[in-house]
Amino acid sequence: MNIYWRGFKEGNWCRNIDVSDFIKLNYSPYFGNEDFLETVSKKTSTIWNKCLDLLKKELKNKVLDIDVYHMSGINNFDAGYIDKDNEVIFGLQTDKPLKRIVNPYGGIRLVFKELKTYGYRLDPITEKHFLEFRKTHNDGVFEVYDKSIRKARHNG
Repeated sequence: MNIYWRGFKEGNWCRNIDVSDFIKLNYSPYFGNEDFLETVSKKTSTIWNKCLDLLKKELKNKVLDIDVYHMSGINNFDAGYIDKDNEVIFGLQTDKPLKRIVNPYGGIRLVFKELKTYGYRLDPITEKHFLEFRKTHNDGVFEVYDKSIRKARHNG
């Protein structure tokens, strides 16, 4: 048995990707109560209160910020924090809390519409890239449809 699997019951999941098999063989129900839970820490309360304040600001303003220069991606932003001194787990999607990302890979027209709604415009270089050189997922899908499928899609 692989050393990383030590302590787990073997099964089909050892030879194939089979999450269901792994869970069925290694799941143990818990019949206790919530006594094992800890109370909220001071750090968590501090961070959560900052999040609540940010959410109130966002509700009032509709959006706090949108980055129109960097596209969505796992490593496209510097590390972002809500409260670096109190955080134990790091990792916002962008470099600031509640900063929205742009994801044009599904369809660029939707990006234009969303940005316009909030008073933003996509970076001109990125816009040119996606209009002239890059095919989005939707562009690729619709390009392979024949007339009958396009007509059916158009009619809903």
